[in-house]
Amino acid sequence: MAVAVVAGATCLCTMGTAPGQLNPTNQMGIRMGGKPVASIADFAPMSNVGSCGMCTSLGNPTVAAATAAALGVLTPQPCVPAPAGPWTCPGKVRVSGKPVLTSDGKLTCAYGGTISIMNPGQMTTKT
Repeated sequence: MAVAVVAGATCLCTMGTAPGQLNPTNQMGIRMGGKPVASIADFAPMSNVGSCGMCTSLGNPTVAAATAAALGVLTPQPCVPAPAGPWTCPGKVRVSGKPVLTSDGKLTCAYGGTISIMNPGQMTTKT
């Protein structure tokens, strides 16, 4: 069973080199374990979904340019997430009528990676 994602959660992109921080801002009134619960609408780059270290995707224009300048040697560049839409969650869980992001949620990056929840920020409240 999936766990609700709350403030303090970490995420990881398949094209990133380090975990990023998740900062929920869309439904601050709903809390679990005393922490704000993340919504599937919490996908704004940098304000909701933090950098995942360095990006290794050639779909990222800055990585492609740096790699071309290095004569084809992959040259990762700082990650700036580019979500291609909201989080998708198989369970479609709602709390107080609002969609909740759960630990099995996925977010597609426009540069080619898939962002998933590494640590939901809490382990006690299940959906």
